Amino acid sequence: MHAKYSRLAKGLIGAAVGAAVLCGGAAQAKEWKTVTIALEGGYAPWNLTLPGGKLGGFEPELVANLCARAQLQCNLVAQDWDGMIPGLQAGKFDVLMDAISITPEREKIIAFSKPYAATPATFAVTDTKIVPKTAASAPPLKLDNDARSQAPAVDALRTAFKGKTIGIQSGTVYTRFINENFKDVASIRVYKTSPERDLDLANGRIDASFDDVTYYAANADKKEASSTVTVGPKIGGPIWGPGEGLAFRKQDADLKSKFDTAIAAALADGTVKKLSQKWFKTDVTP
Repeated sequence: MHAKYSRLAKGLIGAAVGAAVLCGGAAQAKEWKTVTIALEGGYAPWNLTLPGGKLGGFEPELVANLCARAQLQCNLVAQDWDGMIPGLQAGKFDVLMDAISITPEREKIIAFSKPYAATPATFAVTDTKIVPKTAASAPPLKLDNDARSQAPAVDALRTAFKGKTIGIQSGTVYTRFINENFKDVASIRVYKTSPERDLDLANGRIDASFDDVTYYAANADKKEASSTVTVGPKIGGPIWGPGEGLAFRKQDADLKSKFDTAIAAALADGTVKKLSQKWFKTDVTP
C-alpha cells in the first residue's frame, strides 16, 4: 500500500510545519460529542468517493462502526493527503483515517490509535508454474525483520525465483525485503511507479512483482492485471511495522482512548475481519 511508504516524506514535511502549533498550546480537557474525521476519498478500496459525493470503502464503514461504539457523532470530510497533518494540527479535523502507516517518524509529531489493519504483501505472476497460487483463506506468513532465519517459506520462494526477474516500485518498505532475500538469486528491476511495473509483468518483460495485497485488490479489474495472479504466501507481521492507525493531535489523549477501546472491540468481535474480507478479499486484521 502506498501509504506505507511514498506518502511518508510528504506527510512529514506538512507535519513539521504543523508541529509548531502544538508547542505553545497546553492540553485542555474536552467533552467529545462530535468529531470531524478526514479521509482522502480517493484511495480505493480503503476509502473512495461514491456517486453523489458520499465517502465509501473499508475505512468509512469501519469508522461508522467505531463511532457508534464510542457514542460519538462523526462527520467525514474529504481532504487531499498533503493537507491532512497540517489540518489536524490546526484544528480543522480531529482525526485522520487514510491508511496511514504507524512509523517512528510520524509518532514524533502525531499520536496514533492502536492499529486497525496490518496489510500483508505478496507476489504476482502471469505463470503459476513459477510459484503456485495460494488459497485465499490461507493465513499470512508472519515475519519479523530477520526473515531469512525464521521462514522456510522464504527459502522456497528463493528457489522458485532463481534466475527470474522481480519488479518492485522504488522507495517502498518492500524494497529492502526483496533486495535482502532475493537479490543474490534473481534480477531485481526497480520502477518509479507500480503501474509501469504492472505493464512489464503483463507483457512478459519481468517474471513477478511484489506489492501490497490491497494494491492488487484495487487494481484487479484493470486491463494490465487481467493476466496476472497473486501467488505464494501473503507476508505480514512486524517486518512491515505495526500497521495502519487513526491519527490524532498529541494532546487529545482522551479522544484517542475512546477510539482505542472501540478498535479493540471491533477486532475482538470480527468486525474488522468481516469488512476487510469485503473490501480487500483478505484478512488485514493486525
